[in-house]
Amino acid sequence: MQPGDRVRVQQSVVVFTHPEHRGQAFDMKGQEGEINTVLVEWKGKPISPTLPVIVAFGRYKAHFRSDELEVIA
Repeated sequence: MQPGDRVRVQQSVVVFTHPEHRGQAFDMKGQEGEINTVLVEWKGKPISPTLPVIVAFGRYKAHFRSDELEVIA
């Protein structure tokens, strides 16, 4: 997965920060977005974050694990 790839959320991931459903549980499964960043280093040092893939859904961005996403061709 690289920044700019189109992806779809393939597993049930519940968020409470979605701007249209703020404060309510919202399942991201089936939502499509674009990879914004894949976190592998911070200030020049390698890191191993729990949720390394940042996906943009319009103006909203969320963090995911790579196994929760599928690349759309």
